[in-house]
Amino acid sequence: MQITLPSGTKAVIEKSVSDRGGTGLVIIPDVMGLRPLFFDMVKHLASEWDINVCSFELYPELEHLNVEERLEAASRLEDSRVVGDAIEAADALQSDKVAILGFCMGGMYTLKAVSSQRFSKHCSFYGMIRVPEAWKSEGHSEPISCLQKGNAKSVLAIVGSEDTWTPKEDVDLLSSTGVTVVSYEGADHGFVHDSSRPAHRPLDAADAWMKAKDWVLGES
Repeated sequence: MQITLPSGTKAVIEKSVSDRGGTGLVIIPDVMGLRPLFFDMVKHLASEWDINVCSFELYPELEHLNVEERLEAASRLEDSRVVGDAIEAADALQSDKVAILGFCMGGMYTLKAVSSQRFSKHCSFYGMIRVPEAWKSEGHSEPISCLQKGNAKSVLAIVGSEDTWTPKEDVDLLSSTGVTVVSYEGADHGFVHDSSRPAHRPLDAADAWMKAKDWVLGES
């Protein structure tokens, strides 16, 4: 079901099969934002994981931009708006506790969301660990500094060893904060969530999804 968050940002929400109020999940999309891929993902996870799920548009009012234009506009995004939308999405779920996961740019914002202390668990799929130079602005804080304001041990970071967006030195820095990092040898950026990408690796993707499910639904 499509909804509008109090901020005016478009979102999609699905309730769990059993309609339990226990665990909810917010999904932050990749740079291309809310689209059929994420409509299907929200519906699938609500059914398969039996939880309430909500995802929202990363670039509200800029949905018409192509990938190059979105990357160029990344410096205009503000943490307060994106993390604020994530919190509003969490509130819309009306769940007892809410986890969050994100992909690519959404994974970066999942790391930043730790500072809000709103989410029980965080799962970042190949999220940038440092804000890329071209994106830096007053509206962007560094993910590492955000981790220091919350519980870094609540974070699972899934990365690929060949992903230039998450170089080894950044991954090592992330590990040093207490984040649990799982690295897939030979995997490149975007290898899990979109089967249409050349980087997609079905076996690694299936394993990563299982680890994410265990992390989100686990009691620890």
